[in-house]
Amino acid sequence: MKRYDLRHLKADFYDRMIELIDKGIKVGEVGIFLFEVGDFSSIQKSADVIRATGHDLMNSLKFNEVDWTVVVKKVDETTQKERAEKIEAAKVAAEKKAEEERIAAEVKAKEEAEKAAAEAKAATEAKVEEAEAKAKADAEAKAAKEAEAKVKAEAKAKAEADKKAAAKVSLKEPVSKTTATKTEITKKTPAKKAPAKKPVAKRARKPKAK
Repeated sequence: MKRYDLRHLKADFYDRMIELIDKGIKVGEVGIFLFEVGDFSSIQKSADVIRATGHDLMNSLKFNEVDWTVVVKKVDETTQKERAEKIEAAKVAAEKKAEEERIAAEVKAKEEAEKAAAEAKAATEAKVEEAEAKAKADAEAKAAKEAEAKVKAEAKAKAEADKKAAAKVSLKEPVSKTTATKTEITKKTPAKKAPAKKPVAKRARKPKAK
């Protein structure tokens, strides 16, 4: 077991730690690495770096208020290679899955966009149809109203014309009555007979000679 103090490197201790694992300790041997915590991101990153090399992370412990330790066991190159391949395969699978999910998300987004566009188009067409139907109904109502107004106007004009005609007839009626009265008086008053002519005395016929 070997112990290495990397606190003087602050947050840049990762490369030195891997170098010491590869060259400083033997296969199957354990190494303890001490480093400064800093903003705490180094804790997770140190564990990730050790796993990426294929070695065994035995432990990760708090050393004091400002320092941290990781315990690493070195493995042989074959094991390292197998683990690296598994890590790479897992990485590729994760990337493939992420790509498939991205493509599926794009397809879904496209379908939703097309659906939304179709719904918007249908809604627009429905509004246009509704507007056209309303315009047609308004036009028909206006035409009916105008026709009704025209009929009323014609009826009013006819009534006024009839009224004027009746008024003219009323003005003529008294003259007709007067004429009729005169006619009646004329009929009732007998016409004066002309004086009878005196008959001319017949002359005595002379007897014809025999």
